[in-house]
Amino acid sequence: MKVLRLVLAIIVVSLSSYGLITDTSEVIILYILLFLGTMLFVTGIIEFKKRKPTAITLMLASGFSFFVTIYTLIS
Repeated sequence: MKVLRLVLAIIVVSLSSYGLITDTSEVIILYILLFLGTMLFVTGIIEFKKRKPTAITLMLASGFSFFVTIYTLIS
């Protein structure tokens, strides 16, 4: 799980950097949000296994990120 979180973080940072360098952030923002939501979800699972209270906040942030991604795709 920690390796998956690291890979997702690298993907998010690289996509964000690419969007800033090429000024095409409008095109790849959906992918950034999707991977960010997945990273938050995986981090929430890791924190939930450790019985930490921040897991609920991470799950809520992940759900919000998925909601924004789906809402943007529909409209």
